[in-house]
Amino acid sequence: MQLLQSFSNAVTELADSVSPSVVSVNDGRRSGTGIVWSGDGLVLTANHVIGHSAAPTVVLGDGRELSAKVVGADPYSDVALLRVEAQGLSPIDLEDAGEIKVGQFVLALANSSGKKASATSGIVTSAKRSMRGFWGVMIDDAVVSDAKLNPGYSGGPLVDASGRLLGMNVAYFAGRGVAVSAESLRDTVSKISRDGRVKQGFLGVVVEPIQLPEELAVSSEVGQAEGLLVRSVEPGSPAREAGVAIGDIILKLGGVAASDEYELRRALSGEVVGKALTLKVLRAEKAAELKVTPKEAE
Repeated sequence: MQLLQSFSNAVTELADSVSPSVVSVNDGRRSGTGIVWSGDGLVLTANHVIGHSAAPTVVLGDGRELSAKVVGADPYSDVALLRVEAQGLSPIDLEDAGEIKVGQFVLALANSSGKKASATSGIVTSAKRSMRGFWGVMIDDAVVSDAKLNPGYSGGPLVDASGRLLGMNVAYFAGRGVAVSAESLRDTVSKISRDGRVKQGFLGVVVEPIQLPEELAVSSEVGQAEGLLVRSVEPGSPAREAGVAIGDIILKLGGVAASDEYELRRALSGEVVGKALTLKVLRAEKAAELKVTPKEAE
């Protein structure tokens, strides 16, 4: 009994310690949660929470209702960075929590109503998992837990037993909560702060993963078991200009293997925009190298 009470007290203290960093965000039609990222007014939330709003409202834990400016957003990973005119806020603990382990205790918090924060708990069921969300985004290194995320939890923090940020919750389906990892969030915030957006390369192809025949997979010419079958090529796109054809199988971009959509997206990071890269494809069971210059995705 005493052990159970001690655990209950510890969870209560954890929720109380993180709550000041959890705020309400709404775009006039829907509401969600935000995370205080810095003491001078930066707030992180899910991009789908603010939609197309240019001036969402943020309600702080002390009840102050502030108009926020959208610093920038990355619809690909469902992350948006806001700024409010306020000082002395309580930022979330951004200390590196180390390796996330399956079975690790987590607490998910929300404050969609602008009142006291709410919380649910669970364990990590999967970490470092890339996945496509049903709402149209692709999340690299997602943190998946069984903490139940009720409506309004999107944009709220997922923290460990010490209150350190593990990720930002963005969805709940099939009985699992999905969070963008803290590592990805730090990288995204850095890029948005610098450029106002996250640059993403664009080829202009629709692809699907395909398993290659064993004799090709082990050959010195190919050397990989999977590739991406090109189903369509957009007119006027970098891929069309490079000579990519329907039926080609993409193997590598810029020397980086592209055996699935996630690897191809990572290879199309903003750093490659405007740079000539070698695109290795398999065409009629023969490897070919094309030169392609990715554009920036709109």
